Amino acid sequence: MPELPLIYFEKLLEDSPDIVIAVDVAGEVIFYNEGARTALGYSSAEVLGGHVGQVYGSIEEARAVMHAMRDPTLDAAGKVRTFRTTLRAHDGSLVPVAISGCLIHDEQGAEIGSIGFAKDLAEIHRLDQLATLEEIAISVAHEVNNPLAAILNNLELLTRDVLRIAPEADCAIEIERLESISGSVRKIQNIVNRLTEMAGTREYDTREYLPGTRMADLSERPLPAAATNPGSPRPEPGQRLAGLHVLAVDDDLAVLHSVRDVLMAEHAEVETAGNGSEACEKLKHGHFDIVVSDVVMPDLDGYELFRHVREHWPAMPVILMTAFFYDRDHVLKRSKLEGLDGVLFKKPLDPGRLIELVAARCGR
Repeated sequence: MPELPLIYFEKLLEDSPDIVIAVDVAGEVIFYNEGARTALGYSSAEVLGGHVGQVYGSIEEARAVMHAMRDPTLDAAGKVRTFRTTLRAHDGSLVPVAISGCLIHDEQGAEIGSIGFAKDLAEIHRLDQLATLEEIAISVAHEVNNPLAAILNNLELLTRDVLRIAPEADCAIEIERLESISGSVRKIQNIVNRLTEMAGTREYDTREYLPGTRMADLSERPLPAAATNPGSPRPEPGQRLAGLHVLAVDDDLAVLHSVRDVLMAEHAEVETAGNGSEACEKLKHGHFDIVVSDVVMPDLDGYELFRHVREHWPAMPVILMTAFFYDRDHVLKRSKLEGLDGVLFKKPLDPGRLIELVAARCGR
């Protein structure tokens, strides 16, 4: 096998995103790559030919690394792996790093210097924090959007009941208060969705909170088209779903009961199941025209329930709902590829849209 020319190694070291520094036996810097220039901010002219202690947090830190390279009890003799220390950037800030390096010897075995690769732990920690933020944001969206769904569904039903009991002219103040609550809840929904969106894309704007302190910009964005505009005309209750047998499935009882009540207000006959397994049992022993199910459930998720329905009752339509702002696990995408037509991508649901979709899927 032909020997790889030296230029390949030099190019790899020079263009590596890691900090790569080589020194001679006296500690004079003889190699300083682009990754080091980017991370530390020193130009090559400021470092090459100078003592390596310049780029360490202290001379003691530099000596500790060299001692570790020579201490066989810490690692293999002449080497260190992910030895944690700090380097000092051009602006004086300390950069936590993990150094892997080794001593260099000549053909006679005499030590002539050393070379080290340092990974910027601050960047690694930042990426870890972003990943943690993403997980937290997704959980917050799910846990907050579920109760928001129940609140908004019940607000819609309460508004209808108020209008049914008294003429609109006699309850104008009450209706105004209900719409104010609905608008405020939807602002909370918007904030939660913005947080999830930012965590998913890891891109976001900031604004000044206090002098010198910035905060993520969670200001209101236009809600998706599926969301109800509180100022839009409210559909009158009717009997569009009369005679339909609906199976509603959700492990959040507040959401489940609110979906049931919205559909029953349109005279649908609704049975409920608190999880996917219970839904399968009810499907086995009953007759239903449509299934309306949550996506994320502990035992049998909405995607698996959809596949079960499609296998045993291929003509029965299924609507999936999710409290997540985006389809993190591609459940909805996979379901659509397999023939799912009716999808409500997120909660809180617009009760009017839910009714319209159930009616349309059942040929009403």
